[in-house]
Amino acid sequence: MLFKKLTELGEEDVSALLSRGIDVQSVMPTVVEIVNDVQERGDRALCDQTERFDGVRVGRFRVGEDEIEKADGLVSEKLKKALEIAVENIAAFHHQELDRDLWMTQTSPGAMAGQMIVPLDSVGAYVPGGRAAYPSSALMTVVPAKVAGVERVVVCTPPGKDGKANPLTLVAARMAGADEIYRVGGVQAVAAMAFGTETIRPVQKIVGPGNIYVTAAKLLLRSTVEIDMPAGPSEVLIIADYTAEPEVLASDMIAQAEHDPQSISVLVTNDEDLAIATKAEVEKQAAGAARRDIVSKSLAKSAILTAGSMEEAIGFSNSFAPEHLEIIVRDPMTVLREIRNAGSVFLGPYTPVAAADYASGTNHVLPTSGYARIFSGLNVDAFVKKITVQQISKDGLRLLSDAITILAEAEGLPAHAESVRKRLVERKPEFV
Repeated sequence: MLFKKLTELGEEDVSALLSRGIDVQSVMPTVVEIVNDVQERGDRALCDQTERFDGVRVGRFRVGEDEIEKADGLVSEKLKKALEIAVENIAAFHHQELDRDLWMTQTSPGAMAGQMIVPLDSVGAYVPGGRAAYPSSALMTVVPAKVAGVERVVVCTPPGKDGKANPLTLVAARMAGADEIYRVGGVQAVAAMAFGTETIRPVQKIVGPGNIYVTAAKLLLRSTVEIDMPAGPSEVLIIADYTAEPEVLASDMIAQAEHDPQSISVLVTNDEDLAIATKAEVEKQAAGAARRDIVSKSLAKSAILTAGSMEEAIGFSNSFAPEHLEIIVRDPMTVLREIRNAGSVFLGPYTPVAAADYASGTNHVLPTSGYARIFSGLNVDAFVKKITVQQISKDGLRLLSDAITILAEAEGLPAHAESVRKRLVERKPEFV
């Protein structure tokens, strides 16, 4: 784990921390092969590729109601109650994001312009699975789509070695409002949702997290289907001052580290004593972590950095553009006002990333690898189209005519100008 002052960071240190993108080109040949196979052979390719990567031959990809009902019986009431709370909070949050369906405003006398918001017809939600269950990803992708009004939401999730989808994922997907669920994962699932097969009809957009192969497939198919954002290993950056507790800071770094060996945890503080104490606490907690093999590999890529001032810490955070940003300082709102790049922000000592991962209501599908500089986290806007609308009266068009015709002719488009003039010609009334 890197332990330095910000001013002591060398070029290699800075490059390692700020240039943490995923190398999709390294897997692209395999991805292209699978995508082409699914496009050409449809369901047969899904069967073969699922056997190749998941080690199981699936006879029927669509999950039926009977399997979902059986899954419901396998999930404890305690877990179902937790899912219900999460669904309620996620839906409540995303409802607040909804804009007016239609609005109009006068832009000049006689000219009205506005916008109409229309949900997408269909969306595919990729939910990772196979060796583990990620019900939270089903909630985070399906719930906002349904809140936005998407009529058809498709969930694709890998099968386990028994050929079945994880019961907890199935229950979560149904609670979230999924219309169709398929036991297929990886590149083949992305290709199926993009092109369609005999079993799976294509969708307009694919959202949700996945490994490097899934991310590469989504990027490859952007000319066929829209996607939410590129996704890389999860990350957290914590800005802390003397008010923070080393045990809490360390636990948040460990929590992030247990995701994946490629995950990154960074602490930036203007308190050198806090940095030293947190480093010791991280080493202590890492030794006893349940997933310590993963944690140790992740921490090797992580850092504890000391800044000369809070302004310097904030500047580094904005350059880093973290997926998750925790602000644990005496006055977090003051720091928040200076933040320009972050996927999701967590204020104060009682707001861990884990809260948003599961149940506080905000979405956990977020930009990683510095993409928070240009991408937002998954939200209702990802599931709608915004269509502009305008209506102009004859007098209103006359007022705009000079500006329109002059600009049209300057661009060498005389027919554009003529389309305005034709409307303004005084015509004699016709009598029947």
